[in-house]
Amino acid sequence: MRDADQLARFEQIVLPHLDDAYNLARWLTRQEQDANDVVQEAFLRAYQFFDSFQGGSSRPWLLSIVRNTCYTWLQRNKAQEPVASFDEEIHSGARTSVSPDAQSLAREERGLLRQAIEQLPPEFREAIVLRELEGLSYKEIAEIAGIPLGTVMSRLARAREQLQHCLSDRLSEES
Repeated sequence: MRDADQLARFEQIVLPHLDDAYNLARWLTRQEQDANDVVQEAFLRAYQFFDSFQGGSSRPWLLSIVRNTCYTWLQRNKAQEPVASFDEEIHSGARTSVSPDAQSLAREERGLLRQAIEQLPPEFREAIVLRELEGLSYKEIAEIAGIPLGTVMSRLARAREQLQHCLSDRLSEES
């Protein structure tokens, strides 16, 4: 049984990254409920193996556990397709006073971007989410994904290229 000091240390070190963990799980699973389940399982695993945490930055350590838990979950649930779309409003930043037309246009643009990101293969989607949404460095992404730095750069370049093509195709369809 773990003592209260260990639990307090875990809460202090790991819990501040709960939102980041959910965000990564949400983008990888594409389902709110599935992301909640994955994050819960990942936090249980993190607590179970907290003794192996060597110190340093806990964010990449936790996100690598979330990532691995997501991929395990995706393998087990391969046949299921997502039925709900990701709600960007949950994760959007502070809102400023803008016209309803501008808000509507921004919402449409976020929706197009969200759909384009969701169409990326999981490894590209993971790289984009970790870099552009979570703001992690290439080195941190390499640690989390367990891949070489060059592979991170390659995945990001390919993901950005696919996003650009997808978004330009959709915009030309609307014209």
